[in-house]
Amino acid sequence: MPNEIIRSCAPLRIGIAGGGTDVEPYASMKGGLVLNATIGKHAYCSISPNNSDRMSINSLDYGTFEADLSDGPLDYDGNMDLVKVVTNHFGITDGFDMFIHSEAPPGSGLGGSSTVIVAILKAVAEWKNIGMSNSDLASLAYHLEREELGLKGGKQDQYAAAFGGFNLMEFTADGVRVNPLNISNDTVNELQYCSLLCYTGRSRESAGIIESQVKSFRKGTNEDALDATKALADEIATALRKGDVVEAGTLLKESWAQKKRFSDSITNPRIDAIYKAAMDSGAYGGKVSGAGGGGFMFFVCQYDKKHLVAKEVQKLGAKVVDFAFEPLGARSWRATI
Repeated sequence: MPNEIIRSCAPLRIGIAGGGTDVEPYASMKGGLVLNATIGKHAYCSISPNNSDRMSINSLDYGTFEADLSDGPLDYDGNMDLVKVVTNHFGITDGFDMFIHSEAPPGSGLGGSSTVIVAILKAVAEWKNIGMSNSDLASLAYHLEREELGLKGGKQDQYAAAFGGFNLMEFTADGVRVNPLNISNDTVNELQYCSLLCYTGRSRESAGIIESQVKSFRKGTNEDALDATKALADEIATALRKGDVVEAGTLLKESWAQKKRFSDSITNPRIDAIYKAAMDSGAYGGKVSGAGGGGFMFFVCQYDKKHLVAKEVQKLGAKVVDFAFEPLGARSWRATI
C-alpha cells in the first residue's frame, strides 16, 4: 500500500562578505551586515510517519539513532541533537522515520548544520501543517540551534537557508532584516561564469574559531577588521548592483584580508598556499566561506583564466566543485511512494 512521505530541502550558501559581524555580541552592539548567496547544493529531510511512538533517524553524515517519544523531552547529548530539539520544541509524540543528508560535508563552511535544522523544521512544519514564514523559520532555527543547544555561530546561515538567493542581511539588537540583492540575470550569469568553488579537503570545527573571534572582539583587537568587512559587504553589493563583477572580485580580496584579522585560526599554511596559487594564476579575489580554517574556498576569476586557477589549486589537492547559484530558499512537498 502506498505511503505518504514529507520532504524538504534548504540551500547551502556561500559567504561573500561581512561574515562574522552576524555573531554576538558584535551584531547587537554595533550592527552586523552580511552579503551571501545560496547555491544549488542542499540539505534534505524526509519524514515518514509510522504507527508507533518511536522515532528512527538515518543520517548519511551522523549515522543512525532511535528513541522512544512517550517518555517526555529527549536529552541533548551530542547525538542527533538537531532532530531532538525540533521534536522537543513541537512536543511530537507521533512516531516517525526520518532520513537526512546534506550535499556538503559537516564543517564545510557552507552553513551545513544550520541548513540541516532549517530543512528539518520545514519538513516538520509541512507534516504538522504549521504555518511559518521565512522569517519565522529562520528565527526559530537560530533559537533552537544557538540558544537551546548552545552551538556557537552567527545568524546568517539560518536566514540564507530560509530565504534563498542573493541577500544583504542586517543584524541588530532589534532583529534581522533580509534585503534581497536585486541584481540582473546578466550579472548573476557573469558572476557564475567567473566563479570557482573548491574544497580544501579538510573540514573544520567552527565553534572554536568563532569563540576565538569573540574573545578578540571583547579585547578590542579585531573590532576595526569587523567594521571593515561590514563596509566591504556593502561595497561588494553595490558593485554587483552595478553589474561590475571585476570590482566585486577585487573587493573580495580585501574582504579576505580583513577576515584573516578576526582570529589566528582563520587561515593556515594550506589555505594560504591555495589562495596564492589562485591569485597568481588569474583570480581577482577570493576567500574561505564560513568561519575559516578549512572547508570551501570561493574565487572570482578572470573569465579566460578560470581554467588555469582550477588547474593550479587542484595541484595542491583542492577539489573544484561545480555549482550554480540558487534563487529559492527552503521548500517542502509531499510524495507518495
